[in-house]
Amino acid sequence: MLKLIGNERKLQDAWKTLPATETPGEAKLPVGPVIVPLSVWLARRAELIRREYDHGWPLGVWLAADESAEAIAADLDDFTVIAIEFDRYGDGLGYSSARMLRNRFGFRGELRAIGDIADKIPRLAHFGFDAFSPSRTNQPTPLRFAGAR
Repeated sequence: MLKLIGNERKLQDAWKTLPATETPGEAKLPVGPVIVPLSVWLARRAELIRREYDHGWPLGVWLAADESAEAIAADLDDFTVIAIEFDRYGDGLGYSSARMLRNRFGFRGELRAIGDIADKIPRLAHFGFDAFSPSRTNQPTPLRFAGAR
């Protein structure tokens, strides 16, 4: 099953992603690299930073389709990965967030598009995404795309 695409090839994904359904204060943090929902980051920022420095485990955050990159602008140095979720209806904000993160805020880490993206990968690469995790893997997904970082 295809999980992650980057640099025009399938990648092994070492990151664990916390589901958004978790209550932020009660979410159990797994060992190793983790991508947390914005709600968990906001509720447990100090704990997540301490975890990163104490154990050397990289940290990522993911923004739901209706959450803006401005919510994490002051914290970009804390993230190795920022994932932006796309759904069928809220795509516009995801593209804007990617541009904002790359061009306005200068984020140089991995920018990952997640969700309903199987047919959008070339356009996402143009907007600054360099890793892709489509939720629908039964559709053909192009591995070659122009403009990826």
